[in-house]
Amino acid sequence: MKLVTPIVAFSVVIASITVAAAQNLGPIPEFVEPGVKEVQLGRLLFYDPILSGNRNISCATCHHPKLGTSDGLSLGIGEGGAGLGAKRKFDAKNPPEQRIPRNSPGLWNLGATEFTVFFHDGRLETDPTRANGIRTPLGTHMRSGFKSALAAQAMFPVLSPDEMAGHYSENDVSQAVRLGLLTQEGGAWDLIAARVAAIPEYEQRFSQVAPGDTITFSAIANVIADFIAFEWRAVNSPFDLAMRGESELPEDAQRGMQLFYGKAGCSICHSGWFQTDHKFHSIAMPQIGPGKAARFESHVRDDGRLRVTGDAEDAFAFRTPSLRNVTLTAPYGHNGAYAQLEDIVRHHLDPEDSLRSYSLEMAVLPDFPGAKDQLPLSNPENLDAIARSSDLSRLTLTDQEISALLSFLASLEDPAERLGVPDQVPSGLPVDQ
Repeated sequence: MKLVTPIVAFSVVIASITVAAAQNLGPIPEFVEPGVKEVQLGRLLFYDPILSGNRNISCATCHHPKLGTSDGLSLGIGEGGAGLGAKRKFDAKNPPEQRIPRNSPGLWNLGATEFTVFFHDGRLETDPTRANGIRTPLGTHMRSGFKSALAAQAMFPVLSPDEMAGHYSENDVSQAVRLGLLTQEGGAWDLIAARVAAIPEYEQRFSQVAPGDTITFSAIANVIADFIAFEWRAVNSPFDLAMRGESELPEDAQRGMQLFYGKAGCSICHSGWFQTDHKFHSIAMPQIGPGKAARFESHVRDDGRLRVTGDAEDAFAFRTPSLRNVTLTAPYGHNGAYAQLEDIVRHHLDPEDSLRSYSLEMAVLPDFPGAKDQLPLSNPENLDAIARSSDLSRLTLTDQEISALLSFLASLEDPAERLGVPDQVPSGLPVDQ
């Protein structure tokens, strides 16, 4: 298996630069080029539930290729759920405490070097001023050994009781998390690394990747990041081919592209090759679900970037998502408030009206007894604050123009299937297929 991208002919590169420059896309993206053995090992770990506290959830449970590398839900159910995607249900025998408060983001093109900020609020990012080169919620307690911010972010879900760790004292990992033993020696990360090291096939594969090295949690994270970087590198969409001068977009998509980079103003935030400025903006998204609060807080609000920076100007601001494969990654928004792509596009035209007229029926939420998903929408003061925070102005587009925009967004699709889902993993645990 060859992991590097074939060399593009010089004339095609020139065409790419010429056409792309017309849209102010910037330099052609650069990608990390992981090794074959690292990718193959990372693939097995990505799909192996061994990393979760109760050995029942893998990274793929919430980031599955059949669901656009997301989970197909507005707000997912991690621990305490059973099934995949829309079939994932509340497990009455081991009920979850709450829905996961934010939508599961797609993993497309995260191996591009320009992706240095992660999570909807950017709480983890590359930061050369930090000792380990990465700023994370763990601060000075962050361990060394993670070779990138992508690797570091990939392993934070295992510390979340609602996502992968489990609740209370269900298992050794969840117990360590509840006691605050996360990255310390003998803490949650070490417990998971020991599980992996105890499986002969993993021990053998790690010895091939890094002979003589101990299997650490950062080593696990690094190969998972290598797999993500390789597996979901999507750079052959109709848009890419057109920008490289290899083909032309359909007429509707061309009209949509003109709107996207012109009248509609989409590219103000959705700029560059991957249609993101990697910055944070408020677009007055409706808030649903349990909100983002610490365990000791009682509100159901999600303040977004404000929780990271403490700056009031960042209230309700979230990271601009890349639009690559946006047709595959529904629902949309930091909390998946909109299940349909057209609905989130229309939201951008009049955010305040869309916020105030929002209906929960526009989301995709599996049954969750006792959930108060509508509660954030019932607080007038919160609605007013979200509306005031919006960075967007009202815009009028015809139905035909919206249709053209949707055609352009469809031209960004490249499923980029490579290795796919393994039939089995070294732990012998079930694989989400």
